[in-house]
Amino acid sequence: MFPYFIMLIFCGIPLFFMELSFGQFASQGCLGVWRISPMFKGVGYGMMVVSTYIGIYYNVVICIAFYYFFSSMTHVLPWAYCNNPWNTPDCAGVLDATNLTNGSRPASLPSNLSHLLNHTFQRTSPSEEYWRLYVLKLSDDIGNLGEVRLPLLGCLGVSWVVVFLCLIRGVKSSGKVVYFTATFPYVVLTILFVRGVTLEGAFAGIMYYLTPQWDKILEAKVWGDAASQIFYSLGCAWGGLITMASYNKFHNNCYRDSVIISITNCATSVYAGFVIFSILGFMANHLGVDVSRVADHGPGLAFVAYPEALTLLPISPLWSLLFFFMLILLGLGTQFCLLETLVTAIVDEVGNEWILQKKTYVTLGVAVAGFLLGIPLTSQAGIYWLLLMDNYAASFSLVVISCIMCVSIMYIYGHRNYFQDIQMMLGFTPPVFFQICWRFVSPAIIFFILIFTVIQYQPITYNHYQYPGWAVVIGFLMALSSVICIPLYALFQLCRTDGDTLLQRLKNATKPSRDWGPALLEHRTGRYAPTIAPSPEDGLEVQPLHPDKAQIPIMGSNGSSHLQDSRI
Repeated sequence: MFPYFIMLIFCGIPLFFMELSFGQFASQGCLGVWRISPMFKGVGYGMMVVSTYIGIYYNVVICIAFYYFFSSMTHVLPWAYCNNPWNTPDCAGVLDATNLTNGSRPASLPSNLSHLLNHTFQRTSPSEEYWRLYVLKLSDDIGNLGEVRLPLLGCLGVSWVVVFLCLIRGVKSSGKVVYFTATFPYVVLTILFVRGVTLEGAFAGIMYYLTPQWDKILEAKVWGDAASQIFYSLGCAWGGLITMASYNKFHNNCYRDSVIISITNCATSVYAGFVIFSILGFMANHLGVDVSRVADHGPGLAFVAYPEALTLLPISPLWSLLFFFMLILLGLGTQFCLLETLVTAIVDEVGNEWILQKKTYVTLGVAVAGFLLGIPLTSQAGIYWLLLMDNYAASFSLVVISCIMCVSIMYIYGHRNYFQDIQMMLGFTPPVFFQICWRFVSPAIIFFILIFTVIQYQPITYNHYQYPGWAVVIGFLMALSSVICIPLYALFQLCRTDGDTLLQRLKNATKPSRDWGPALLEHRTGRYAPTIAPSPEDGLEVQPLHPDKAQIPIMGSNGSSHLQDSRI
């Protein structure tokens, strides 16, 4: 938690504010905003690549949550007992153990029962076997794809259809849906929290959650994980913040928004920890083991440890339905943002009349492509690939992209210019704390974490499975595929920029485009004011916005007028 809060204060909130102000000022997506310094447009392409990777595998997580949600619609949860066809002789269920002890747990468990209940002594729980042998039918190697799990494939189709329908009218439709997907999980969390803290042993779980392990504070991996979690939780460097902020009104107070949203978001994460560990403490108390032995990480927590704990509660299918419904809503809220980021970047980049009118077809095309690319992740080796993408495609590349974004805006475009832009938009300059973080603290922290993470790098594993070398290489290639966009596009821009010398080309490639600035004519004041009043024949070099982004009719570069109406 200590590294988590440090990263929140010195990296999370400042970068969140930077991305919101960046997108809101230009009213463009993650590609269009780089008119600020065309040479760094590769940062926008890197954000698109990251969002693509996350969008592909994140919907697979949602589809598994859908699968568990549908499986919970029964009188007895299918992972409660060991009497199913897929169970092995090593299976030892919590409820089975309860029956063996006549429903009561003695202070000291017999050695043979303790042998069964201890994870370190070959015990496999029914929830683990349900997850591994029935839901996934897990293969023995990442290269052995096996068959596509048709139930998961069907749930993947359901999740993509839901995402598409919620985005069929862009932010106008998703904005209404998010009122529900963003608020209802709080209701479920509170219900589960009240139920969890009233259980015997919940206090031990919460104390395990809150007790610091100071020996880990010097591990670079802990700080790297904290940084990744902040970036992942707040959505920094995905392009989603820039995209959503581009739909804001120009004078919206995004500084207030960024502080409130960041703190609320991270407070929710901490609150969710109490919910999780109160249940895990109850389960540890029931089994007579330490909380660390029932806690898990990654998909094992959501689909093995917590579902197993839910089987101990009265009316367990109800709690299971609530839990997985909450996971689905939280996942959909993220997926909306990812898909809208890609669609908005495509629409803003093309920017012609046809694509503005056919945005729904672009959304459909992206959704279909995401579904097709997600099919391999529903195979028997799908979980291996999902974790590979999660660990490499969207981890350290996020911090690299954010670091370069900070440097390009603060030092290439110029911090004084950017502070003046914010003052023109909000009516005040950014607080001194944010100015210092943007210029010095945030890039420095990100850089050092990146260095130490590389020094203390350890290859990815899944339980006891060690990933082969070729899979790790693919992981690094996925990570580099987003970062490499930045130097490649910079070279491309240098080659196409006018200039007699390399230095001259460098200056021309990094200075703002003539059409950089607020998108609407009424906001182009000060140094952005046109020197000659534009006429309908001449137009203005401002890319036309698609119909969600402005509040008044504007004249685009192609001479067409777009009536814009936004309530975001």
